[in-house]
Amino acid sequence: MAFTLPPLPYDVAALEPHLTKENLELHHGKHHNAYVVNLNKFADEKKVDGAKSLEEIIMSSDGPVFNNAAQIWIHTFYWHSMKPKGGGEPTGALAEAITRDFGSFAKFKEEFTAACVSQFGSGWGWLVVDGGKLKVTKTSNADLPMKYKQTALITCDVWEHAYYPTYKNLRPKYVEVFLTNLVNWDFAAANFAKAK
Repeated sequence: MAFTLPPLPYDVAALEPHLTKENLELHHGKHHNAYVVNLNKFADEKKVDGAKSLEEIIMSSDGPVFNNAAQIWIHTFYWHSMKPKGGGEPTGALAEAITRDFGSFAKFKEEFTAACVSQFGSGWGWLVVDGGKLKVTKTSNADLPMKYKQTALITCDVWEHAYYPTYKNLRPKYVEVFLTNLVNWDFAAANFAKAK
């Protein structure tokens, strides 16, 4: 079974002006798609069972198969972590859990921003459920929470291709805009509900 590029959950221009159409065309159409092309190539070479789900491949592989499968999964998750007219604050059970585990939403934002901005090189900032509690974490390259038995709620891509050309080298500004105008708290709340 050949892997295909998952479509964006919104139009390629839907996140403007916060992330431009050009930004998404490059990121989704070129970078994300390259992982799909590569996974198909490596899966064929390594004789990966085509009946396995992407998650099963991630958890049972290493090297280039893992790297490309994980990047497909994470990028798909990242696109859903944003939405047009996103941002603001979560409500309901997720909001209560954020207050319980971080002290306040402002404190969560501070920790999440610090994780994203301080990630050295390429990687990801995450809000996860770990052992029943919410936690902010960060991973490098293709590493991801499921490898640590954590449930991902949202992620912010801090590879340079995520915010170039829109923000050039201003990663802190991009992370601020992600939280203020893009983050999809409905998606996070649905993932949180499944993690219980």
